[in-house]
Amino acid sequence: QVQFVESGGGLVQPGGSLSLSCAASGMIFRIYTMGWYRQAPGNQREFVASITSGGRTNYAESVKGRFTISRDNAKNMVYLQMNSLKSEDTAVYYCNAPLLKASTWGQGTQVTVSS
Repeated sequence: QVQFVESGGGLVQPGGSLSLSCAASGMIFRIYTMGWYRQAPGNQREFVASITSGGRTNYAESVKGRFTISRDNAKNMVYLQMNSLKSEDTAVYYCNAPLLKASTWGQGTQVTVSS
């Protein structure tokens, strides 16, 4: 069974930084595009960033220049470095393999940006 376990969330002040991690299992990790998504209270889940098997990255306009996605195929891990955080970044963050039919959403990790 394909599983994703997110970690690294927490409370941070505006302008601060956080690094999120995602551990994947039950899949041939290195061949799939991986992505980060987030969902704020009252909103739908939205795309944040993605990285292909070849290392090509893509970002939502709202996070370009502030967030960086990376992966370590040897460890089946995906990361999201978040800098210059804003209140609007507050949400539960999830990772997933969008093109893998067997993929399932994990529990996510809470990121709260507040003074």
